[in-house]
Amino acid sequence: MSRRAAVAYVIGLPLALLGLIFLPAGTLGWWPGWIFLAVMALGFGVSAWVLARVNPLIYRARSRFQPGTKSWDKKLLAFLLPAMTAVLPVAALDAGRMHWSAVPAWVVLAGYAAVLAGIALTAWAQAVNPFFEPGVRIQSERHQRVIDSGPYRFVRHPGYIAALLLFFGMALALGSFWALLPAALAAALLVLRTAWEDQLLQAELRGYAGYCQRVRWRLVPGLW
Repeated sequence: MSRRAAVAYVIGLPLALLGLIFLPAGTLGWWPGWIFLAVMALGFGVSAWVLARVNPLIYRARSRFQPGTKSWDKKLLAFLLPAMTAVLPVAALDAGRMHWSAVPAWVVLAGYAAVLAGIALTAWAQAVNPFFEPGVRIQSERHQRVIDSGPYRFVRHPGYIAALLLFFGMALALGSFWALLPAALAAALLVLRTAWEDQLLQAELRGYAGYCQRVRWRLVPGLW
């Protein structure tokens, strides 16, 4: 990432989050939104600090979509990313302005637990997998190999489990049941992506078919 792009990211991302949460809520005084942002900043800040020490190359791998990213993945992401992003404004509109949902405090806390678990699991997967990129492709120029350590000992796509925890956790942490709808849509698209990516890896990545025999589960142990 260039210096200009890095500066734009550092400035633009917080502003985008503020807009996604407080514009639908209708006020900057909505304190659950500030708590949510503080927890997210703390969680991802600690994650970034750890990754900078154990696998700093992951930032270069994830800085942009690389040449060779599958066209079907780009098309799928054109629907998945908006669905994922919609969780925040829908939750803020619901809980911050319209008050459609009555979410118990323990459910909100469970949402935060899911968010933090998702951040931790993402960091764990990125710490052991230097090929953790935003797009689906075979990274032949980087001599991609099968990763079977860390969370990859238990499931084949731990990063996607983490994403599912974040989708649903963000909705509940912000106190909205209505935001579970875009979260569910994003989850369905992510499950489809998991299936297609797994087929690609079995067909084109050396050693992956044998890894699938050792680690049977794509996402949820005992289920799929």
